[in-house]
Amino acid sequence: MTREKRNVLVLATCQVLFGTGRSLLIATAPLIAYSIASHKGLATLPTSLVIVGTAVMTIPASLFMRRVGRRAGFILGSVIGVISGLLSAYAVLQSNFWLFSFGAFLFGLFAGFAQLYRFAAADVASEDFKSKAISLVLAGGVVSGFLGPESAKIGQHMVTSTPFVGAYLILTGVTLLAILVLLFLDIPKLTPQERAGPRRPMMEIMKQPVFLVAATAAMISQGVMNFLMTATPIAMAHAHHQFADTAFVIEWHIFGMFAPGFVTGHLINKFGEVKMIIAGLALQFVCVAVALAGIEVAHFWLSMLLLGIGWNFAFTAGTSLMTTAYTVSERAKTQGAMNFLIYGFVSVLSLSSGALVHFFGWDVVNIGAIPFLVLAVGATLWYAIYQNRPPVVST
Repeated sequence: MTREKRNVLVLATCQVLFGTGRSLLIATAPLIAYSIASHKGLATLPTSLVIVGTAVMTIPASLFMRRVGRRAGFILGSVIGVISGLLSAYAVLQSNFWLFSFGAFLFGLFAGFAQLYRFAAADVASEDFKSKAISLVLAGGVVSGFLGPESAKIGQHMVTSTPFVGAYLILTGVTLLAILVLLFLDIPKLTPQERAGPRRPMMEIMKQPVFLVAATAAMISQGVMNFLMTATPIAMAHAHHQFADTAFVIEWHIFGMFAPGFVTGHLINKFGEVKMIIAGLALQFVCVAVALAGIEVAHFWLSMLLLGIGWNFAFTAGTSLMTTAYTVSERAKTQGAMNFLIYGFVSVLSLSSGALVHFFGWDVVNIGAIPFLVLAVGATLWYAIYQNRPPVVST
């Protein structure tokens, strides 16, 4: 097995383990918070703090790994994840909302490292394998789409009479396993020459049309996905559905997020990033339409499945497009800036979704996603026109 394929296997396995913890948290945190928070409008705060923690750590994680390498950086992130799991389990046992929220924030710091798995896969991949490497790493999350919610169900009454303590001990265990897997990662550190290469100011990089559209596509597809997904467990509880139904919906949502990864890289190579971004955003529009059509389990299931597939197409294509916006010496700060924009935006939407679904209902949450999707489609179409514009010939 070649080094690039072995690295993809290691990173995809880490994506499975990280995704298992993340989907477990997504399925349980709003329900735990809703039961122990003094104000029910704060029910999505822990989930939102995961996103805040991710945004906070994106740039430091990129710069840290630029200096010490991918393997050491990812292992440090996983250690933070282990602390998060233990602290969250204790907080659930004590019914301490603010401690549980802090544990979720720590998981977000871990996620700030883990969100770089997809970029790491592209670091040493050949040009024709780069899009496939990114999508295959993301595809590793398809297994976690089922493992996370199923682990949550197993852990719901596993340890004590307090629900979900065992679930967060499972989260701790899978994160420990990720540390062992990362010992097999083989991505060379940047050489002194690569670190010292020419580097443009960050604003100059960000002004490029390719950066603008790649960041916008990834930012809005991720933002809308988290905005709707975070509110889903509460919306289903309001509709009097059982937790098993909620876990089922989250499983298929995460399946939709990651299963297409086995073919998304091929589709990007065939049709190009711009068309795949448009396809992904179109599916997210359809998701909203289905969600507005009713509140049966089938409506939640189909809308969340479409939301996941749409995210996969737009987010993977946006990530692939972003790799053309920087040089090797600019890689760390550009990747960090992209992830900071994504998760800073997502944190704002995620924080608002809990209050919106609590005070105004599920329909308002879905309608609120539409303007963002319109903006992303407009930006992508502008870039498509810009790309096809004939060059200006000076006389």
